[in-house]
Amino acid sequence: MRLKLDLHDIYNKGRSIDQALNDIMDEAEQKKAKTVEIIPGKGSGQLKKRVLRFLDRKDVKARYHRVEKDSKNFGRLWVHFRH
Repeated sequence: MRLKLDLHDIYNKGRSIDQALNDIMDEAEQKKAKTVEIIPGKGSGQLKKRVLRFLDRKDVKARYHRVEKDSKNFGRLWVHFRH
C-alpha cells in the first residue's frame, strides 16, 4: 500500500503542514503502508526543506525506515516504512 500527501494547498500554513505530516505518518502506521509519497512541489525549495527537517526530528525518525528523494522530480519525496 502507498499513501500520498500533496502539500500544494497548505504550503503557507505552518501548523497545517506539521499536522498533515503527523496525520499521514499515523495513517501509514495504522494501515501498515510500505511507502508514503510526499509532494512539497518544486517552488523555491523551502517547503521541501521544511518537510525534510520534520522527517529528521528524532521522534519522527524512529517511525520510518528511510527517506528517498526522487532523482527525476525535485518536488517529490518517498518515506519508506518497515512494519
